[in-house]
Amino acid sequence: MAEVRDFNVYAKRHNDEDGDSSFDGAVSYKEKIRSHKLKVFFRTVLIAALVIFAVAAIYVSWRDKEYSEAVMTSIATNLGGSDAKVINLAGFAVQYSKDGVSCFSSEGKPVWNQTYEMQHPIAHTCNSVVAIGDYNGHHIYVNSTSGTMGIVDTSLPIRDFCVSGQGVVAAVLDGTDVTWIYLYSATGETIASMKTTMKDSGYPIAISLSPNAELLCVSYLYPDEGAIKTSVAFFNFGSVGQNSIDNYASGYDYPGVIVPYVQFMNSSTAIAVSDDRIMFYSGNQKPVSQAENLLGNEEVRSIYFDSDYIGLVFANSTPDGEYRLQVYNTSGDKALTTYFDIAYSDIIFNNKQIVIYNEDECVIKDMTGHNKYEGIFTTPVKAMIPTSARNKFTLVTSVGMESMNLK
Repeated sequence: MAEVRDFNVYAKRHNDEDGDSSFDGAVSYKEKIRSHKLKVFFRTVLIAALVIFAVAAIYVSWRDKEYSEAVMTSIATNLGGSDAKVINLAGFAVQYSKDGVSCFSSEGKPVWNQTYEMQHPIAHTCNSVVAIGDYNGHHIYVNSTSGTMGIVDTSLPIRDFCVSGQGVVAAVLDGTDVTWIYLYSATGETIASMKTTMKDSGYPIAISLSPNAELLCVSYLYPDEGAIKTSVAFFNFGSVGQNSIDNYASGYDYPGVIVPYVQFMNSSTAIAVSDDRIMFYSGNQKPVSQAENLLGNEEVRSIYFDSDYIGLVFANSTPDGEYRLQVYNTSGDKALTTYFDIAYSDIIFNNKQIVIYNEDECVIKDMTGHNKYEGIFTTPVKAMIPTSARNKFTLVTSVGMESMNLK
C-alpha cells in the first residue's frame, strides 16, 4: 500500500509539472494567435482606409472635373419641322408643332409620329409620357416613348391640363357657368370630375398630378371679403381618397396671396409658388405643409425642377451675374444660390448638375455653383438633352441632331 501511495504522489507531482508546462505553452500560443489577428485587423483597416481614400479622391476628381472643350459628332440630319418646338422626354427628343408631334431616339432614329391640327399646342410631360393639348381646343394627345397611348376628347374648351407618368390626364375645362376639372385615362375615358365656381370653391388657376396619378393638387383663387385668397387643395383618387367626401385629402388657405404655380416633384413631394413665397408639401396620401420660404418682393421669372431639386430664377442687380438661381431640395431647404449671365431658354437639373443654355451657348454647374463648362454652339440649338453620362449630351439643332462629348 505504501508503494502505491508513493506512486500516486509521484504521478500527481509529474502531472502537475506537465500541467504547468502545457499551460505556459498554451499561453504563448494564444498570444501568437492574438498578435497575428491584430496584425491582420490593422492591415485590413489600413488597406480599407487606403481604398476609401482612393475612391473618395477619384469621386471628388470626377465630381469637380472641369471641361475645356466639346467634341461634336453628327447623329442625324434633316429631322423636318424647322418651326417645331423640341422637348426632352426621358432621353428622347419630342418635336411638336401645330401640325403634329414626332419622337426620335438619342441616336436620331424616328420612333413614332402623330398628325393633328392645333392652333395653340401646349406640351406637358411626366417621366416618359407626353401630352400635347390645344389651348381653347378640345383634344389632348397622349404618348409615351414607346408610342401612342390615346386621345382625349374634352368636349369643352381646354384652359389647362397636366399628365401623370401613367398617362392619366387632368384638365381644366371652361363651361358656360362653371369650370370643370376632369380626370381622363390615356385612352379618353372619364375617371372623375369636379365642378368649381368662383362663389363656392374659387377658380382653378393651376393643377398638377402626382406621377402615379393618385394625388391631384389644385390652386383655387377666389374673392375673400373684398380681397383675394388662394386655397391649395389636394385630392386623393387612390384607395384612401375613396373614403373622403369628393376625394378631398388636405388643403391650406393663403389670404391675400396668389398661387399661380403648383407642381408635384415626385409622388410624395409637391410645391407651390406664390408672389411672395415657396411652399413645400409632403405625403403620398394626405399631403401636409412641410416648409415655407419667403421670397420678398422679387418677381420669380422662371421655375425649373426635377424629382430632387427645384430652382427659381430671379433678375439680379449685383455684379455677380444678370440672373440669380435659388435651388431648394425636397425638404424645403435652400441647397444653393448661384449666378449666371446668359439669356437662358431652359435650365435642367440632372445627375447632380445644372445645365443652363440657349440656342447659342451653355453653362454647366455642379451643385456647389462651380462652373464645370462654358461653351458656344456653332449651330443654333433647340434642345439640350442629358444622357446617362455626365459629360455627354444630345443636341437637337436647326439642322439635325448632334452628340456633344465634353473633355
